Amino acid sequence: MVVDTSLIERTALKEWAVLVDAMSHGEIVAMVRKGGIREQRTGFAVRHDRFLFYPTFFHANVDELAPRFRSRLSALDGQRPPDGVIRLEYVADVIGLWAVSELELLRDIDGEHGLSWSAVESRFHYRGRPGVQVVAVRVARLVSPAVVPEIRRYQGCVSWVELDQPIDVGGAAPVLDDVSLITRLAVLRNALGPGITIQAPARAESSAPGEE
Repeated sequence: MVVDTSLIERTALKEWAVLVDAMSHGEIVAMVRKGGIREQRTGFAVRHDRFLFYPTFFHANVDELAPRFRSRLSALDGQRPPDGVIRLEYVADVIGLWAVSELELLRDIDGEHGLSWSAVESRFHYRGRPGVQVVAVRVARLVSPAVVPEIRRYQGCVSWVELDQPIDVGGAAPVLDDVSLITRLAVLRNALGPGITIQAPARAESSAPGEE
């Protein structure tokens, strides 16, 4: 049997649930990233052109959120899935990437990400290595949420996770129309420059295990 690999995804990126929620409503289109504790040496890197959002609750701090999102933190915490499972509802395609080494450039994109300025500054200067990655994404809602076990390998302060089971992303519906997304992307490019081109790997069809 032939499997269309463009319709399945295993790669997931951890992000605060409150920011995933904001992206799911089209309120923000970008993330400001530095890296998890287990990525201290190399820092955060965009390794994939497409990924699922793995919502997290553990590290979210109200003072690190932009003021307009702070009231949602407790409400979303009350909606978190039971311990031991992950609820995956959104898939994202990377549409822009910037390696930013000048802090002041980030002031002009406050409306496109969900962090407070103090959090941006903290991430920028973390461990005395100035700089952050700004990642712009097109977010789409899965046809049906996927609930999967949160096994031990997924846990801890790391950004990227390869899931044991494939998730069907066929038919996922973008949360923003093309015109709105292009307008938001222009704000980022005007502030940060053209950015880095993401080369999407070919998603060739492959045979299912044990079949030709």
